[in-house]
Amino acid sequence: MNHSVVIDIGQVRVGMYVQLDVGWLVHPFLVNNFKITSQKQIQALKGLGLQSVRYVPSKSDVASLPAGPAQPEVPAPEPAEASAPAAEAKRSVDAWRYRIRSCEQRFVQVCSDYELLERTAQPSPAQARVVSEELVDSCLAEIDQAKDVVLHLLSEQIPDAAGSHSVNVSVLSLLLGRTLGMAGQPLRNLGLAALLHDVGKQVHPPAWGIHGMNVHQRAEGSAERVRYEMHVGESVAITERMALPADVSHIIAQHHEWADGTGFPLRLVAADLERSGQILCLVNGYDRLCNPLDTSAALTPHEILALLYSQYREKFLPEVLTAFVRMMGVYPPGSLIELNDGRFGLVTSVNSAYPLKPSIMVHDPGAVDGPLLLLELQASPQLGIRRGLNPSRLPRKVLDALLPRQRICYYFEKGSGVGPAKTL
Repeated sequence: MNHSVVIDIGQVRVGMYVQLDVGWLVHPFLVNNFKITSQKQIQALKGLGLQSVRYVPSKSDVASLPAGPAQPEVPAPEPAEASAPAAEAKRSVDAWRYRIRSCEQRFVQVCSDYELLERTAQPSPAQARVVSEELVDSCLAEIDQAKDVVLHLLSEQIPDAAGSHSVNVSVLSLLLGRTLGMAGQPLRNLGLAALLHDVGKQVHPPAWGIHGMNVHQRAEGSAERVRYEMHVGESVAITERMALPADVSHIIAQHHEWADGTGFPLRLVAADLERSGQILCLVNGYDRLCNPLDTSAALTPHEILALLYSQYREKFLPEVLTAFVRMMGVYPPGSLIELNDGRFGLVTSVNSAYPLKPSIMVHDPGAVDGPLLLLELQASPQLGIRRGLNPSRLPRKVLDALLPRQRICYYFEKGSGVGPAKTL
């Protein structure tokens, strides 16, 4: 067995063989385990925001560690190894359910307010403006109070609200805007645009099953495609009647524009796009892929991130897509995973300070407290995620116990992670 040493990122130097405990979407290297051959690679590692890496002395050209606070030598995790139960940071499932109950209540209330907004947008745009601004300002107040936030997967018990898509998109857009350094009025405008981006569908309801990520499956010029694309202009017109800032309308106008020029309605290219419009475009597409009308064809959030990288990467500004992956973690809430000790789990929460170390509902039939337990990877350094899984890859009894969501809904709360928070 090759033993590894966990070292501070500042101790990495040329000649070291390192192991990265992060997913392949996060870093620019071809593999997770490799020998450092240049200072450029070291700078790339530091740019990932990692605090430490694993160093394997037996495979390195470096005879000894540089001076510094290296941690004791530990075995590199292997698939067959069981993790030490005493070292796992566990929470009871009941405690977790209690923790997110307020998030679910807040989500339901925001969805209810959004439905009021939809009903008043055309007959009373001034009233709709008040409702919109109050909703976004309340979310911003919660975000501003937190150094880091925890994004939760909500339970299947919440009602299937008509406004859940717009609320999901608003929450994720605000968090992504914050991750990219936005604040003040620009962030507020982004939140308003995200909340109102589909309000025009009240004027021209689209055909069932059509949305921005599959609209190109319809022939250009076909009646249902033309009708669908009209909602962008209608949403812009409604926000203008609401007398919202012009930037809100500009962001909405770009929420279906792709960087490669294949979006609509103006076929803009990357040089023409505003970052806020691309944030909304990406988050809107992600939520549509997470929540298809045909749930039998649904992918997990982890699979959707991989799809965005493999099939849609050229359609988004690179810095926006990269920031989104880092914010959500490679395994966003709702992803099914296998741990490096062979247990299966469902990602329930991601802390913005530790996006690569989510909280996971683990199926462990041998646990004394029951087959389900909540593990916090940020406080369990010996545990890691081996891979993401499609539901079809899990044993039936495990799948039934974990109850993966057919609808992916998110809400957030103030983070309280272990150790100092760090910037994404």
